Amino acid sequence: MSRTLRSALLTLLAFAAASAAHAQDKGAPAKAAPAATPPAAQAPAPAPADTLKRIRDTGIILIGVREASVPFSYLDASKQPQGYSVDLCLRVAEAIKAELKMPKLEVRFVPVTSADRIAMVKNGNVDLECGSTTNTRDRQNDVAFAYTTFVAGIKMLAKKSSNINSVDDLRGKTVVVTKGTTSEKMMNTLNNERLLHMTIKVSPDHDQSFKMVADGTAVAFPMDDVLLYGLISKSKNPDDYAVVGRYMSVEPYGIMMRKNDPAFERVVDHALNEMFQNGDARRIYAKWFATKDLTVPMNQYLREAFQTPNTYPAWP
Repeated sequence: MSRTLRSALLTLLAFAAASAAHAQDKGAPAKAAPAATPPAAQAPAPAPADTLKRIRDTGIILIGVREASVPFSYLDASKQPQGYSVDLCLRVAEAIKAELKMPKLEVRFVPVTSADRIAMVKNGNVDLECGSTTNTRDRQNDVAFAYTTFVAGIKMLAKKSSNINSVDDLRGKTVVVTKGTTSEKMMNTLNNERLLHMTIKVSPDHDQSFKMVADGTAVAFPMDDVLLYGLISKSKNPDDYAVVGRYMSVEPYGIMMRKNDPAFERVVDHALNEMFQNGDARRIYAKWFATKDLTVPMNQYLREAFQTPNTYPAWP
């Protein structure tokens, strides 16, 4: 599988290179603003968040984790959160403890799903969402993203026996997507624009989506490639499945936080940058992506994100 992954990542680099010119950072010029609304008609600005104060007052850091986003954030056999994103967030939590001078601060894990994760951040149910969430322009309207910690791309999981090799092979067939993901939106758009006449089923999590392919309810499961490889590696018969098709997007992952909280963002981003610079982030990466079960060489865009931290959103 290592050679397949290397080939897939080379394809991602070629695809993503064409999109690099579209990436915008926080300092990119804004679009022209519409005519100003008279002050009396303007809605009141939302109150700024103060996550550090809430953490200080309660003595608790709330970390949102997923149940089945292997190997980023998932529950092990003992129902304990594990994964690449979880490890990064635990290091960020240590930085928050140091910032607040509260070494005994409690870290509390809160389960989130792909469907409710943004609301959980906005409503203050979690302080850091540590899963496999793609940074998109739409999501930036609701939440803030820390520096990019991974870069993936959307492909499809299918049984080798199904002979599914491209999006065109899905014409008139049933596919499954996980609710609340960028894949869900993308497949609906492709279905409408290309008149594929697919039946698109929606499942609550990645495990259920995989099971629907396994039992033949759906012929394919489009999702971020690294998550698909993770699901295959944990399956009973990994040789039965393949990750197929061309990359349909470039997906930068980031830790979500509440908007309008620059003090908290600075602490989180500083902690991540420290890990990028001192090599800890690479060591954590190797722990999860350089194993006998899952070997994913670090691609060019993640190396660049470690060298020059950024919050570029997904493309397209």
